[in-house]
Amino acid sequence: MTDQLVGAERIQDLLGVDRSTVYRMAGDGRLPAVKVGRQWRFPLEAVEQRLHLGARPEPTGEALGLDRGVVEPLLSVVAECLGVMMVVTDMRGDALTDTVNPCPWFLAHRDDPTVLEACTAHRRELAEDLDFAPHFSVNRFGYECARAFIRSGSALVGMVVAGGLAPGNAADPPGLHQLDDAGRAHVLERLPDIAAALSHLAGHAPEPVTA
Repeated sequence: MTDQLVGAERIQDLLGVDRSTVYRMAGDGRLPAVKVGRQWRFPLEAVEQRLHLGARPEPTGEALGLDRGVVEPLLSVVAECLGVMMVVTDMRGDALTDTVNPCPWFLAHRDDPTVLEACTAHRRELAEDLDFAPHFSVNRFGYECARAFIRSGSALVGMVVAGGLAPGNAADPPGLHQLDDAGRAHVLERLPDIAAALSHLAGHAPEPVTA
């Protein structure tokens, strides 16, 4: 390896985050890293390239290992219970399943290629977001989405995305799912559990994170 290996302190300065966040990002695959003994070391050039270019693993649906015939019915039940629409994507934001429990607005526009392109672009932004914790963000069509990562070992290989949700301050928006604050918090709380279940369903066991 010709890339210079640096310690967590250098990455802390580069990202402006604390050391525990750096270790967590190494463990969940968000940053390229190697273990030297018990310590994480980071290839500086690869880290900088990922930050600048948003480079991510780009598996195909087959590589992710999810059986759509099994996943989509299960995801549909979960989405209906949570009151959102959901889809599984790769790290480019491309859908690997149908969008289940779609809101009326999405049903009316799902065949518009410009809408699909914009949704994919927004999901790609979610994949490149350095904040690992799920949180809602508004896309160009005015509804909110949040994501959690599907992992293979320590690598990020996909996302489960919950969306079609009216912003919290919206007054009776047409065609969107609506949740109160408790419902929104519940979605964010459950997304990592759903992603972990999909990881195991695909035969990927997330590796524990150790400093």
